[in-house]
Amino acid sequence: MNREKKSTVILGIDPGTQVTGYGVIHLTERGMEAVDFGCIRPKASLSLHDKYLLIFNGVSHLLDTFQPIALAIETQFVKINPSSALKLGMARGSIIVAARMRGIEVVEYAPTVAKKSITGTGRASKEQVQGMTQKILKLDKLPTPEDAADALSIAICHANRMHFKSTVVSHLL
Repeated sequence: MNREKKSTVILGIDPGTQVTGYGVIHLTERGMEAVDFGCIRPKASLSLHDKYLLIFNGVSHLLDTFQPIALAIETQFVKINPSSALKLGMARGSIIVAARMRGIEVVEYAPTVAKKSITGTGRASKEQVQGMTQKILKLDKLPTPEDAADALSIAICHANRMHFKSTVVSHLL
Protein backbone atom coordinates (compact mmCIF):
# COMPACT_ATOMS: atom_id res chain seq x y z
CA MET A 1 0.00 0.00 0.00
CA ASN A 2 1.44 3.41 -0.88
CA ARG A 3 2.21 6.12 1.66
CA GLU A 4 -0.49 8.47 0.37
CA LYS A 5 -3.23 5.92 0.99
CA LYS A 6 -1.79 4.92 4.37
CA SER A 7 -2.04 8.50 5.59
CA THR A 8 -5.79 8.57 5.09
CA VAL A 9 -7.04 5.19 6.31
CA ILE A 10 -9.04 4.72 9.53
CA LEU A 11 -10.01 1.39 11.08
CA GLY A 12 -13.22 1.44 13.11
CA ILE A 13 -13.92 -1.32 15.63
CA ASP A 14 -17.13 -2.37 17.40
CA PRO A 15 -15.65 -4.77 19.97
CA GLY A 16 -17.23 -7.92 21.35
CA THR A 17 -16.25 -11.37 22.54
CA GLN A 18 -18.77 -13.09 20.26
CA VAL A 19 -18.64 -10.69 17.31
CA THR A 20 -16.15 -7.89 16.70
CA GLY A 21 -17.21 -5.62 13.85
CA TYR A 22 -14.62 -3.79 11.77
CA GLY A 23 -14.81 -1.10 9.13
CA VAL A 24 -11.97 0.37 7.09
CA ILE A 25 -12.49 3.73 5.42
CA HIS A 26 -10.27 5.79 3.14
CA LEU A 27 -10.50 9.57 3.13
CA THR A 28 -10.30 11.23 -0.27
CA GLU A 29 -10.74 14.74 -1.63
CA ARG A 30 -14.31 13.72 -2.53
CA GLY A 31 -15.18 12.36 0.89
CA MET A 32 -14.99 8.91 2.41
CA GLU A 33 -15.10 5.48 0.87
CA ALA A 34 -15.44 2.05 2.42
CA VAL A 35 -12.41 -0.13 1.78
CA ASP A 36 -13.49 -3.21 3.72
CA PHE A 37 -15.88 -4.18 6.49
CA GLY A 38 -17.04 -7.32 8.22
CA CYS A 39 -16.75 -9.23 11.47
CA ILE A 40 -14.33 -11.34 13.43
CA ARG A 41 -16.32 -14.24 14.89
CA PRO A 42 -14.53 -16.54 17.31
CA LYS A 43 -16.11 -19.98 17.54
CA ALA A 44 -18.38 -20.38 20.55
CA SER A 45 -16.46 -23.50 21.55
CA LEU A 46 -13.21 -21.57 22.10
CA SER A 47 -12.07 -20.63 25.58
CA LEU A 48 -12.21 -16.93 26.42
CA HIS A 49 -8.42 -16.73 26.24
CA ASP A 50 -8.45 -18.22 22.76
CA LYS A 51 -11.22 -15.83 21.71
CA TYR A 52 -9.09 -12.88 22.83
CA LEU A 53 -6.15 -14.30 20.88
CA LEU A 54 -8.27 -14.75 17.77
CA ILE A 55 -9.56 -11.17 18.07
CA PHE A 56 -6.01 -9.88 18.61
CA ASN A 57 -4.74 -11.80 15.57
CA GLY A 58 -7.68 -10.72 13.42
CA VAL A 59 -7.25 -7.05 14.27
CA SER A 60 -3.47 -7.38 13.84
CA HIS A 61 -4.07 -8.72 10.33
CA LEU A 62 -6.34 -5.76 9.52
CA LEU A 63 -3.78 -3.30 10.88
CA ASP A 64 -0.95 -4.87 8.88
CA THR A 65 -3.04 -5.07 5.71
CA PHE A 66 -4.56 -1.58 5.70
CA GLN A 67 -1.99 0.35 7.78
CA PRO A 68 -4.42 2.92 9.20
CA ILE A 69 -3.32 6.15 10.83
CA ALA A 70 -5.82 5.53 13.63
CA LEU A 71 -7.94 2.84 15.19
CA ALA A 72 -11.28 4.21 16.38
CA ILE A 73 -12.96 1.93 18.90
CA GLU A 74 -16.32 2.07 20.63
CA THR A 75 -16.04 2.65 24.36
CA GLN A 76 -17.31 0.04 26.70
CA PHE A 77 -21.01 0.11 27.35
CA VAL A 78 -21.45 -0.57 31.07
CA LYS A 79 -23.86 -3.44 31.41
CA ILE A 80 -25.72 -4.69 34.43
CA ASN A 81 -23.73 -7.93 34.35
CA PRO A 82 -20.20 -7.17 35.66
CA SER A 83 -18.86 -10.40 34.14
CA SER A 84 -19.92 -9.31 30.64
CA ALA A 85 -18.37 -5.88 31.14
CA LEU A 86 -15.10 -7.47 32.25
CA LYS A 87 -15.01 -9.83 29.25
CA LEU A 88 -15.72 -6.97 26.85
CA GLY A 89 -13.02 -4.88 28.51
CA MET A 90 -10.50 -7.66 27.97
CA ALA A 91 -11.45 -7.92 24.28
CA ARG A 92 -11.05 -4.15 23.94
CA GLY A 93 -7.67 -4.40 25.64
CA SER A 94 -6.42 -6.98 23.16
CA ILE A 95 -7.52 -4.72 20.28
CA ILE A 96 -5.89 -1.62 21.76
CA VAL A 97 -2.62 -3.49 22.38
CA ALA A 98 -2.56 -4.72 18.76
CA ALA A 99 -2.75 -1.10 17.56
CA ARG A 100 -0.34 0.40 20.08
CA MET A 101 2.26 -2.31 19.37
CA ARG A 102 2.35 -0.89 15.83
CA GLY A 103 2.46 2.74 16.95
CA ILE A 104 -1.07 3.37 15.70
CA GLU A 105 -3.13 6.01 17.48
CA VAL A 106 -6.17 4.69 19.35
CA VAL A 107 -9.21 6.91 19.83
CA GLU A 108 -12.35 5.96 21.71
CA TYR A 109 -15.92 7.08 21.13
CA ALA A 110 -19.07 6.36 23.08
CA PRO A 111 -21.81 4.73 21.00
CA THR A 112 -23.98 7.84 21.40
CA VAL A 113 -21.19 10.09 20.09
CA ALA A 114 -20.67 7.93 16.99
CA LYS A 115 -24.43 7.79 16.34
CA LYS A 116 -24.80 11.55 16.73
CA SER A 117 -21.85 12.16 14.41
CA ILE A 118 -23.53 10.45 11.48
CA THR A 119 -27.27 10.65 12.19
CA GLY A 120 -27.59 13.84 14.22
CA THR A 121 -28.92 12.02 17.29
CA GLY A 122 -27.21 9.86 19.89
CA ARG A 123 -30.36 7.75 20.18
CA ALA A 124 -30.43 6.57 16.57
CA SER A 125 -31.59 3.03 15.89
CA LYS A 126 -29.34 0.39 14.33
CA GLU A 127 -31.32 0.82 11.11
CA GLN A 128 -30.75 4.59 11.07
CA VAL A 129 -27.01 4.07 11.61
CA GLN A 130 -26.91 1.56 8.76
CA GLY A 131 -28.87 3.87 6.46
CA MET A 132 -26.73 6.94 7.09
CA THR A 133 -23.53 4.89 6.85
CA GLN A 134 -24.71 3.64 3.46
CA LYS A 135 -25.40 7.21 2.30
CA ILE A 136 -22.17 8.73 3.61
CA LEU A 137 -20.02 5.99 2.07
CA LYS A 138 -22.17 5.79 -1.09
CA LEU A 139 -22.63 2.03 -0.73
CA ASP A 140 -24.96 0.15 -3.09
CA LYS A 141 -26.69 -1.56 -0.16
CA LEU A 142 -26.92 -1.36 3.61
CA PRO A 143 -23.70 -2.41 5.32
CA THR A 144 -24.26 -5.68 7.15
CA PRO A 145 -24.02 -7.16 9.66
CA GLU A 146 -24.94 -4.45 12.17
CA ASP A 147 -21.61 -4.85 13.99
CA ALA A 148 -19.75 -3.95 10.78
CA ALA A 149 -22.06 -0.96 10.18
CA ASP A 150 -21.38 0.21 13.74
CA ALA A 151 -17.63 -0.13 13.15
CA LEU A 152 -17.90 1.92 9.95
CA SER A 153 -19.87 4.58 11.84
CA ILE A 154 -17.11 4.79 14.47
CA ALA A 155 -14.51 5.27 11.72
CA ILE A 156 -16.70 7.96 10.12
CA CYS A 157 -17.08 9.65 13.50
CA HIS A 158 -13.30 9.86 13.84
CA ALA A 159 -12.89 11.12 10.27
CA ASN A 160 -15.43 13.87 11.04
CA ARG A 161 -13.54 14.79 14.22
CA MET A 162 -10.22 14.87 12.33
CA HIS A 163 -11.74 17.14 9.67
CA PHE A 164 -13.24 19.43 12.31
CA LYS A 165 -9.94 19.71 14.19
CA SER A 166 -7.95 20.45 11.02
CA THR A 167 -10.50 23.08 9.96
CA VAL A 168 -10.36 24.81 13.36
CA VAL A 169 -6.55 24.73 13.43
CA SER A 170 -6.26 26.13 9.90
CA HIS A 171 -8.56 29.02 10.85
CA LEU A 172 -6.56 29.77 14.00
CA LEU A 173 -3.20 29.91 12.21
